[in-house]
Amino acid sequence: MKKAFLLLLFLNSAPFFLLGQTATLRGIVLSENNKPLEAVNITYNQQGTLSNENGYYELKIPANTTVQISFSHLGFKPIILNLILKNGEDREFNPIMKNRVEQIGEVVIAQNHRKIVEGITNLSPEQIRKLPGANPGVENLLKSLPGVNSNNELSTQYSVRGGNFDENLVYVNEIEIYRPFLIRSGQQEGLSFINPDLIQNIDFSSGGFKSQYGDKLSSVLDITYKKPIDFGISLQASLLGGSVTIETADINSKFTTISSVRYRDNSLLVNSKETETNFRPRFIDGQTLLSYNLSGKVQLNFFGNISINDYDYKPLTRQTNFGTLQNPIALIVQYQGQEKTNYQTALGALKANFFINKNLTLKIITSTHHATEQENFDILASYALGEVNTDIGDQEFGNASFTQAIGSQLNHARNKLDALIFNTEHKGVLTLNNHQFDWGIKYTHEDIRDRLVEWEVIDSAGFVIRPPLEELQNQQPYRPYQAPLVPYQSVRATNFTQINRISGYTQWSHHTEFGKHQAYINTGIRVHKWNIWSEDKKESSQIVVSPRAQFSLKPNWKHDMLFRVSGGWYYQPPMYRELRDSIGYVNTKVKAQKSIHFVAGNEYSFRIWNRPFKLTSEIYYKKLTNVNTYTLENVRIRYRASTDAKAYAYGFDTRLHGEFVPGTDSWFSFGYMKTEENIRNQGYIARPTDQRLKFAVLFQDYMPAIPNLKLYLNMVYNTGLPGGSPSYADPYQFQSRLPDYKRADLGLSHIIVGNNKLSKKNWLNRFKELTLGFEIFNVFDMQNSITNTWVRDASTSRQYGIPNYMTGRVFNVKINAQL
Repeated sequence: MKKAFLLLLFLNSAPFFLLGQTATLRGIVLSENNKPLEAVNITYNQQGTLSNENGYYELKIPANTTVQISFSHLGFKPIILNLILKNGEDREFNPIMKNRVEQIGEVVIAQNHRKIVEGITNLSPEQIRKLPGANPGVENLLKSLPGVNSNNELSTQYSVRGGNFDENLVYVNEIEIYRPFLIRSGQQEGLSFINPDLIQNIDFSSGGFKSQYGDKLSSVLDITYKKPIDFGISLQASLLGGSVTIETADINSKFTTISSVRYRDNSLLVNSKETETNFRPRFIDGQTLLSYNLSGKVQLNFFGNISINDYDYKPLTRQTNFGTLQNPIALIVQYQGQEKTNYQTALGALKANFFINKNLTLKIITSTHHATEQENFDILASYALGEVNTDIGDQEFGNASFTQAIGSQLNHARNKLDALIFNTEHKGVLTLNNHQFDWGIKYTHEDIRDRLVEWEVIDSAGFVIRPPLEELQNQQPYRPYQAPLVPYQSVRATNFTQINRISGYTQWSHHTEFGKHQAYINTGIRVHKWNIWSEDKKESSQIVVSPRAQFSLKPNWKHDMLFRVSGGWYYQPPMYRELRDSIGYVNTKVKAQKSIHFVAGNEYSFRIWNRPFKLTSEIYYKKLTNVNTYTLENVRIRYRASTDAKAYAYGFDTRLHGEFVPGTDSWFSFGYMKTEENIRNQGYIARPTDQRLKFAVLFQDYMPAIPNLKLYLNMVYNTGLPGGSPSYADPYQFQSRLPDYKRADLGLSHIIVGNNKLSKKNWLNRFKELTLGFEIFNVFDMQNSITNTWVRDASTSRQYGIPNYMTGRVFNVKINAQL
């Protein structure tokens, strides 16, 4: 394909043969991840030039004669270009250079040095597409890293070092991506926003990140989508859905497009859960990225996304056995009613890159995010608590043999939210010698319209249970009780909220030497000012200043070692979800949560069995103030909209990765973390994300006799999370923990077309790659719980935390094809 590409360029060049005249060849040299490449050697006949920090080059060549031009760079495959230009012709050529070296985890020997010293983990997109998991994608790979936790295989949400789901920044091509507002459970999500078929580069930072990244407390996930260099089609299909991706590029890669449509059906997974349902999910999305080079110095991009999630859910029955061996208890539930939930999201973004000269790059980015979300459900659950038959010889073994409590619970919701978020942003990069200056300024407007109608009625043994409020005291028979019957919980609110934000940053980076040792310094500062307006005319305005710094040292030692420290003041100004309390009231006075980060790390590169390995270790401490506490139910976060708590988190993360099997990349992760909060000086208790220990394994192998048959193993062990508390009950009274989370997913992949050579007459030659895969999710069929359902026993007034179990063992077949 490369030869055809060069031939077309040659044929489009007019053959004139006038001597002594010149033409100009100019453009931007890019890497495979669409990043400008510096110091690329561009030569012809022992003459030439180098590309600058922005990848830009300009070369004068003889006109009207065939010229062979070579593009070369250490660590990349060279490109040879033959062409003829007219006298005075100005031709643009933007080559994309492919890596020569193999990528090991976040380490590419030469190209990613800057990311390593900045504490950024670089992940392989190819691993994402091959790694088995109930919800494949970037998040599935992130969950195998130390410090990243999740107990929900149906969800793409994850927590990092004690933070919650809302504390993670996600960018796609420098455009910020927002999390759904009303989402309650992982099985409602369907598709991750990030399309793994479009990814070219993945950068991830779990703390101590630079000022150029926005205002969140926990992590940054920075995704870059591909820029195609040729026409191609890829297809993927499995029992969970499928996708189609199309790539196009014109003859000189001046105009490129990449588009994809995906469909997801979670029925296979949800039907493996303990709740019997009639379930009809319809999750579909489409994404496109268009790139056009106006000239060697101007590049325009458009990114668009449309997603529709229709979730129709009708539960039927459920039985959950819990308790102890001595006192086993069963919860039996009969359901009536259904849920109809719809999430629609649209995103459009324009981005312009201006390569002013070899030292200066300017960017302008605008984006509009529009989400409409609706929740409609009426579900009546009639439940009974009973004793479990423990007689192994009995035909009724495992079933409930005696009922000791009977009740029902009716949940109703008619919720609707419309969110419009507009961003416009300017960024700049200036490089002078070994100094780099970055800056940016951004304006954001958020318009949220929210209607909340939600109530719950609990009936136990024929008596409606009232909410646990002091003003509703029952003093019968001494005094008649005349209060009206009310729901156990009832929320009715209509909110119109607007938030205007102005944020900006500036940072300085410098590479230097201390004697024979190499050093990297980065310092910067962010400023964020916002104004909140609500329908009741209450306004609030706040401003925060966030200084951050990084320092890395690579000693000139015999062993390849790198030491790194980073930290600073990190703020998270509230979005709408953090402003709304338990009764739907919007508190415009909520302050920005504040976290002081300190991270110290070490990276040690070495060789075993003549193969490369790397051991990465980090310790961290986070001190949090103005904490907005919350309850966590599945993936639903409900804030108290009051910054009256403080917290801390500390821990240790380590990862050993490399070629345990020649030619493959695997790793072993371990993390320890503790996080606690103190609400109104009542004392420290575990936060909802306090998951102490984590072990993870990502292992790849192949059969030596059949190298095209590959194995992928993804295993995770997490100690149990706090079990939470019912609704907004006092968390100090509910400090039990869920069981440990244990899961293993196994994938087998056979490459039918790819590495192997087929005869020219074989019909399979039309495929560039064809792979057939078989997956086993939850290999050992472990019962993992994500949260508790709280049930009240009327006879004892005791509340039971009933674990909600996740998916069991599931088999999947998939096929991948590239044309």
